[in-house]
Amino acid sequence: MNKNFDNEWKGLVMIGEEGDTLPPDLKYSIKSHKKNKIIFRQGDLCDALYILISGSVKTEMITENGNLLGIEIIKAPRPLAPAFLFSDNNRFPVDVTTLEKAEVMRIPKDEVLRVMTLQPDFMLQFITHNANRTQFLTNRLQLLSIKTIKGKIAHFLLEQVSEHGNTFTINRNQTELADFFGVARPSLARSLSEMIAEGIIEVNKKQYKVPDNKKLRDLLM
Repeated sequence: MNKNFDNEWKGLVMIGEEGDTLPPDLKYSIKSHKKNKIIFRQGDLCDALYILISGSVKTEMITENGNLLGIEIIKAPRPLAPAFLFSDNNRFPVDVTTLEKAEVMRIPKDEVLRVMTLQPDFMLQFITHNANRTQFLTNRLQLLSIKTIKGKIAHFLLEQVSEHGNTFTINRNQTELADFFGVARPSLARSLSEMIAEGIIEVNKKQYKVPDNKKLRDLLM
């Protein structure tokens, strides 16, 4: 995700403050949600722009065979499924569940269109965000197409290395990682243990270290 664009959403949640470029008469509402609450279900109507302005959520999808597949963890400030607002089938593609107390801003669709007309920069950032999301989903599909569990882990860890360097923190437990990879937790735990024993990775709680990127790449061959 483009971190600079994430910062653009901070301006939207400070409507009316000095220096804000968005219309002060913007119509919106804000709703608070408790921890572990499903705020949107897969298939719910997406009839407005929803922005997570505080807290964090996880998104999950029910596959055709009935399995629950973890998609990502979203931290504020970020929009929720913005591309589907203008889709012919404007339904949420995932379940959205709070990981902590969270607040969500709702801006009606006609207001979003009005802001785009008044503020071309906002429209450009909206389009850019959706393009970046397409790239994210492409990478997600690539990960899911990898057949071995170690290959899935290697693909995911190499993405982390490219963004954070060879030492980084993963804020997911093994159950959440198993959901993210679409595999059984015991199978994931066994694969991680084998990769640690083989010296491919080092793990200390949620901190990971990759001593040699080549060993991870070899698992993708």
